[in-house]
Amino acid sequence: MKEILYLEVPTPDTKAVCQWLQQDFHSELGEKIVTPNGFRIRCSRTTTASKTISDPTSALDPELSVFVWSLQRTTYLKIFRWAESAIPGEQKFLQQLTTEIRQQFPNQYPVPPAIDLTQQSIFEALAPRYPQTVKFFQKMPNGEYDLTRVYWWEQRWREGVRNPQQPQQVIFRSEASKGGLGGSNSDSQNPSTFDYDLIYIGGALGVIHAAVMARLGYRVLLVERLPFGRMNREWNISRDEFQSLIDLGLFTPADFESVIAREYIDGFHKFFDANNPPQAKAPILHTPTVLNVGIDAEKLLRVCGDKFRAAGGEVWDETEFVRADVSAEQVTVKLTHLPTRSPKQVTGRLLVDAMGTASPIAWQLNGGRAFDSVCPTVGAAIASGFEPEVWDAKYGDVLNSHGDISKGRQLIWELFPAHGEELTIYLFHYHQVHPDNPGSLLEMYEDFFTILPEYRRCDMDQLVWRKPTFGYIPGHFTVGSRDRQVAFDRLVAIGDAASLQSPLVFTGFGSLVRNLGRLTHLLDTALQHDLLSAKHLNRIHTFQSNVSVTWLFSKGMMVPTHRFLPPERINAMLNTFFGILAAESPAVADAFIKDRADWVSFNRMAIQAAWQNPALLIWIWQLAGPKDFFRWIGSYVNFTVAALMSSLVGSWLPSLTRWSQPWLETHYPGFWLWFLSWNYALTAGLGRPQVSLKRSLSNLSASQSEPPEISPSAHLGTSSPLAGKKG
Repeated sequence: MKEILYLEVPTPDTKAVCQWLQQDFHSELGEKIVTPNGFRIRCSRTTTASKTISDPTSALDPELSVFVWSLQRTTYLKIFRWAESAIPGEQKFLQQLTTEIRQQFPNQYPVPPAIDLTQQSIFEALAPRYPQTVKFFQKMPNGEYDLTRVYWWEQRWREGVRNPQQPQQVIFRSEASKGGLGGSNSDSQNPSTFDYDLIYIGGALGVIHAAVMARLGYRVLLVERLPFGRMNREWNISRDEFQSLIDLGLFTPADFESVIAREYIDGFHKFFDANNPPQAKAPILHTPTVLNVGIDAEKLLRVCGDKFRAAGGEVWDETEFVRADVSAEQVTVKLTHLPTRSPKQVTGRLLVDAMGTASPIAWQLNGGRAFDSVCPTVGAAIASGFEPEVWDAKYGDVLNSHGDISKGRQLIWELFPAHGEELTIYLFHYHQVHPDNPGSLLEMYEDFFTILPEYRRCDMDQLVWRKPTFGYIPGHFTVGSRDRQVAFDRLVAIGDAASLQSPLVFTGFGSLVRNLGRLTHLLDTALQHDLLSAKHLNRIHTFQSNVSVTWLFSKGMMVPTHRFLPPERINAMLNTFFGILAAESPAVADAFIKDRADWVSFNRMAIQAAWQNPALLIWIWQLAGPKDFFRWIGSYVNFTVAALMSSLVGSWLPSLTRWSQPWLETHYPGFWLWFLSWNYALTAGLGRPQVSLKRSLSNLSASQSEPPEISPSAHLGTSSPLAGKKG
């Protein structure tokens, strides 16, 4: 018996597929015999080639068995041949069945219905289309509010994807904006000309960075659309990565311990491989120091908020960004206070966009190429209800798939225990941004609530739901550090709005935390010298050339819109790579997943993957296409050049930077900012944080146990805790 066809039929209605096979599909090949899950085709022995005497099937008529089953809210079909050799007409039969079933059950990309919440509740409006989603959101605290947010976020995302060339204009240049952004003698440093030094829009990632800048003495305003401290995601990180927040003085070790919800002794990576060829099967990858610290996100935000306010920062929550007008002297931000619908206006030296994936600023700055990919992510924090033997809270499930491609997506799970019996579970997939198929949170939630018991055994009605977790996590296939606009005059983006984070397992939180020292130093330098033009601010980013070269990896996990792939294809690719990582030392796997892989390790593992599974190269070419493949070549060349330059100058560049700073920064501040950014590109930009930077930030932590009571102008001098100490 041999498997000769494996298809995914993109519909949850497996019964309809079975009936169509049994009643409507007709073939001239043999006698059709209906079975409970499909049918058999019995062929006469006289129509087949002669068989050897040792053939155990020689006394039986050759047959094809066609059957379907349901998993992951979709339908799968297989055909097995009961014969030693191919049956005459077999290929024609397979082609006919494939063509007709694709026509009868094509890929569908449902659009959420238009609703009017003045006439009905969100539950009433969505129940006919998303019954499981409505059922379980009704069991959550604030479920109606949160489901409305899911709907709103999807609608906003869809609008941006469908009209990429016509983004809403929210940043305007004032007629008076001429010069004044490039030198330290500008009158715009005068505190009397603006309300704040920095205005952050977005209070999740924004408050972390805003708190650091407030503790450096800047006057900072944080604007948040939601009630401050609300989060629709939880965060995981490792101890060594969180250390950057301690180094910067924002957190003490005791503060850090207080926001840990759970620390694991190991994390697992395992992808479904039952249908993979032997060379694409893999053992579990263990990563005990990757995402092994579960953070209580809302508590972390509260701690940051307290420190932010103690340092003089101000929070305007439940306030929505409307537009910003940029002039030579300042940026004027117009807002709406949502509870009262009253307009507000504020001025500042610099606007920081931390609005995440839905940022209208990011869409305007990057037009039709704001993002190349996205991970639609849904899930929930579940307080209790799982049986004790289902999961051991000492372990995390970092990446897991329990089936093959489903409705044009390779679904991937994450599971992280938190306080007590609480589990936070995510479901996501890597997705190509396409106007016909932007990616749906509501469809994903219907999948999540339907197939969660397939992933981890549970009685859905016994689960106690604490809150939903959802969002769009963007990705940008960056070739070089200038490939994406992260700035405008007097405006810079951070976090998911900048979309420069890892394409594998980290979101903007991980990227921001790992690069917080780099961002802070560069931004502080720009503010000291009033280098607030787009040319200068575009140097303030978290680009890593060793990360940009891995975007082809995430490209290989996306099913192109309107195309069908062999269902096992993406799991086979994932298992090839992760099998190699599992065979490496724990340090190599840790470095790769934490964006610290060096040029030698990357090339060695890439060559090993191609040698182990030569079909991998063909699969990647088919998925990426020639245009993106050659774009990736540009990423690889950039990575190679950066690695070569780092190897040549890396040993003495930090010393040169420290030696040259007093004269260079004083006489040529613009060149100094470029030089500092280049320094970071050859160290932190290759996944190697600078040792000297960590020492200087430790000094900062010691010197700022209490919030500084200094004016921005005093801070901007060479006595700045960050000035003159980073190399």
